[in-house]
Amino acid sequence: MSLAPGGAPLNIANGVREFVRATPQRLAVVDGDRSLTYAQLGERAARVANMLIGLGLEDGAHVAVGLGNRLEHPEIACGIAMAGMTMVPVNPRYTAAEAEFILEHSEARAVIAADDLVDVVGPAVRAAGLPLVVVGQSSEFPTYDAALAAASPVDPRRPVAETDPFCIAYTSGTTGQPKGVMISHRSRSLTFYQAATEWGLGNGRTSLAVAPMYHGAGFAFGYAPVFTGGTVVMLNKWSPTAMLELVAKHGVQSVFLVPAHAQMLRGLGDEAIATADLSSLDTLYFNASALPWELKQWVMGAFPGVDVHELYGSTESGIITNLRPDEATSRPGSVGQPWFMTEVRVIDDAGAEVGPGGSGELFSRSPYLMNGYFKNPEATARCTTEDGFVTCGDLVSLDKDGFIHIVGRKSDMIVSGGINVYPREVEDVLAEHPTVSEAAVLGVASEKWGEEVAAVLVLAPGATLDTDDLESFCRERLAGFKIPRRWSTTDVLPRNAAGKVVKRDIQL
Repeated sequence: MSLAPGGAPLNIANGVREFVRATPQRLAVVDGDRSLTYAQLGERAARVANMLIGLGLEDGAHVAVGLGNRLEHPEIACGIAMAGMTMVPVNPRYTAAEAEFILEHSEARAVIAADDLVDVVGPAVRAAGLPLVVVGQSSEFPTYDAALAAASPVDPRRPVAETDPFCIAYTSGTTGQPKGVMISHRSRSLTFYQAATEWGLGNGRTSLAVAPMYHGAGFAFGYAPVFTGGTVVMLNKWSPTAMLELVAKHGVQSVFLVPAHAQMLRGLGDEAIATADLSSLDTLYFNASALPWELKQWVMGAFPGVDVHELYGSTESGIITNLRPDEATSRPGSVGQPWFMTEVRVIDDAGAEVGPGGSGELFSRSPYLMNGYFKNPEATARCTTEDGFVTCGDLVSLDKDGFIHIVGRKSDMIVSGGINVYPREVEDVLAEHPTVSEAAVLGVASEKWGEEVAAVLVLAPGATLDTDDLESFCRERLAGFKIPRRWSTTDVLPRNAAGKVVKRDIQL
């Protein structure tokens, strides 16, 4: 490894190191009745690093981590970085077979996991003879607390190039086998600094970690507060009531949510929001999937005086766009314009770049881009241009001023009778109907049309499916070929860790 000239390299451990010096007694992490100051966080992270080195792991070794949102997550991530190693998040919702694939493919050399995940990671750990450290109780494997107590509290400061991956984050596998996205220290460090600029994360501020930290966005917004000198409060398990209680109890100012969280907050009823003490809250920001305009209007009305940002991005590309609060009402349905340090291109079916008023596939280039897919150069090449732009297959339209509107995924586009139908457009219309809580639109095989439009609905409480009424409602707002021909309902739409609907798992 060679370090580039021009100063100290960026590293996700550096923010913690800096605030250990600047504000050692400030609260860094709060988890129920447990908490850590920056001095304590820095010491425990150093113990994690030395624990891993003590296992005989080499520089750059891959360490799998299976944890929910809890106090240990930031210190483990920081400690892995201090040791010059690479974190591999393991989704706690994986089956044993899925976990085995991740551990094998990532070439993990050690595992840190919560005690309730031993049954998930245990078979692969035993088969491969990997060291496993258990956060919690275990009679078979070493425990995390005992291992930390035996490790040195001195930061080993192993050198790491800022372009090296701090993490290999596996995609959700919505379109096939998960791919390992290599995310560099440079990518995430710059994201954290810009998050402090845009959303006020950091020094003197308190944020709530709601989205799961084993996912890319959840980690970015859960770790950014401690990287920039603030306080992060852990929400261990999603509950809209618990979220409101933690905001009130800890004076939380910033919360990152996905649209499904907003749906469940609305399900509490307006009185529950109105009577909660949310006086500290000033910033909400949404990402992961489309925030329907009707739901966004509810959010802005239910949280008056709170800035609502709508972001768009991906694990591979980081944050790509942001629609800021001042533009929210004038740009319904938009995800904004390119975020800091980001360039975008929109390419049509003929391979030509389009401008305002055009539509096509979105590409972006920024310092936040992945290094590529681990052990998958073919997939990396398929989504990367020669001059370094990356696409995740999302289709967008540009309004006359260049604001970006997501219309769907290239892989989800429905071709009915030779005409393209974008599911997002139909879903947004259905979301406006009073009997519909959520909608997923997809293509199904049709002898006559090749594909026809199908809608799967989560109905509002007490509502019944009235297809005639829904068709009439759609006909006033959509061309005839876009109106669903098949209708069904479900209690809940299948989602991945990022809150995105997994359409391949929908039962028609």
